[in-house]
Order: sequence, then structure tokens, then C-alpha cells
Amino acid sequence: MEPVAPLPPPAGPWVQRWLSPARLAKYRTATDCDLQRALQLYEWNAKISAALMRDLGHVEIGLRNAYAEVIEHYWSGTPDHWTRSAATLFRPVYRMRDGEPVDINRQQRAQLEEACARVGPDGPPGKVIAELTFGFWRFLSSSAHEKTVWVPFLHRAYPPGTNRKRDVDSRVATLNRLRNRVAHHEPLIGENLPREAAKVSALAGLLDPELGAYVAATSDVPGLLLARP
Repeated sequence: MEPVAPLPPPAGPWVQRWLSPARLAKYRTATDCDLQRALQLYEWNAKISAALMRDLGHVEIGLRNAYAEVIEHYWSGTPDHWTRSAATLFRPVYRMRDGEPVDINRQQRAQLEEACARVGPDGPPGKVIAELTFGFWRFLSSSAHEKTVWVPFLHRAYPPGTNRKRDVDSRVATLNRLRNRVAHHEPLIGENLPREAAKVSALAGLLDPELGAYVAATSDVPGLLLARP
């Protein structure tokens, strides 16, 4: 005999104690202050956040590995592996901001040097790459890195004719923004999730058509969008 799953308790004061009035407020507003519906909407938000994080994670790994591969293949700046060449790959490049010179490569250079320090001098490139957060990769397709990283390396990770700003950077920005919102348990109920999820799938397809097809075929996001309370 199959075990019977217990029924959840009805919404009551415990929901506000659990979530806090501030966190619950957006869900109550979206449901005309119906606490039971607000709880259902919060649960839906949690489920679609988890589904999105799975898709985002798949694309993030694909992007990271594609970028690392093309940089490694075309790197000739130093005899060392590119992960050990932060000062060359991300040499200081200054742009004026608010009347002051700013090194636009400082952040990526520091992140790569810190990753190398964490794995030690004998750590293999793969371990260094694994230490880099998505924040490192996110801005490599921005206009600030167009001449130093996009043109010599990263455009090769995409089909010929791919537009850096429209096809890549705007979608990577969407991936990063959604990832941060999900990681901080923020409400997604005000987002245009069909549009944003489509951007993530399109980015996956640009990196690898089969990856794009896999993410689309196995994602739980479309079904959850239809099941929104």
C-alpha cells in the first residue's frame, strides 16, 4: 500500500511568521490579500525558481566551458596557460568615467589572480576555471572587453554573424540577473518569464544547438508557467 502524503496545513498566521510581512506583501498584493492564494503563489514561485535555476545552471556551465576552450585554443599571449596569465590577458586598459581614468580589466584580472591563489601554484587549469564565479564570465561579452577578449577569442564560441550586443551580451545579462534573483529567493511574479526564459534558451542554442534542444526539451519551466495560480 502506497503511503499517503500528509496534507499541508491551511494558511494562517504561521505563514506571516515564516515569511515575514515584508516578503509576504508582494504575494498578498498579487492575490487581493487572499492569504491562501498568496501561499499558493509563493509555492509556485519557489518551484519555478528551482526549475529556472536548473536551466540557468546548464547554460552557465556550457558558456563557461565554451569560453575557456576558445581562449585556450587561440591563446598566444604568454607561454603559460591563459589562466596563469591574468596580467597579460587582462592588462590594464583605461577608460574615462566621471572624469577619472578607470581600469576596465581590473575586476577580471583580480578575480583570475584570486582563483589561482586559491588553488595554489600547481593547481591545474580546470581547477582555476572551476573557482571562477559567473560574475567573471558575465562581463567578458560587454563592450568594455570587445577588443581585448571578444574579437580575439569569444566570438569563435558562436556561429558566424552573431551580434555581440544583441545576441550574446543582452542574453548573458538576463541569465545573470535571473540567477541572482533566484539565488536570493526574490519574487519572480512580476517578471515576463516566458520572454526571459526564451532568451536563456536562445543563448544555449547559440553556444550549441544540441544543448539548446536539450534544455528546451527537459525544462520544467513551460509547464510551470501554465500552472501559475
